[in-house]
Amino acid sequence: MNDIKVITICGSMRFSKEMMKISEELELKDGYAVIQCVYNADGEKYEGLDTELLGKIHRRKIDISDAIYLVNVNGCIGNSTKNEIIYARSLGKEILSLEPLELEGVKIPQWV
Repeated sequence: MNDIKVITICGSMRFSKEMMKISEELELKDGYAVIQCVYNADGEKYEGLDTELLGKIHRRKIDISDAIYLVNVNGCIGNSTKNEIIYARSLGKEILSLEPLELEGVKIPQWV
């Protein structure tokens, strides 16, 4: 059972539907254990969220993962997601992405 790779989904919440579909495919078709981070699948904004706490929680999810999967629809990567990439790299995590990604001069291959 330890041979199952754990992947945390990263990306903008505006792509929450894509995140859920990709998570489903990664688990059901590819056999990964996926940690989703979708909080507003209905598209509504939440008032009074502690974004610092959410960031800490998300970094902890990355800590326990083998890899992160970037849902970068049309190449879209926001500041929070960039920080997640930097954090994952600092831990030596594998970085996968929906679309090809180049960040800080290091090209990250597209997920096949």
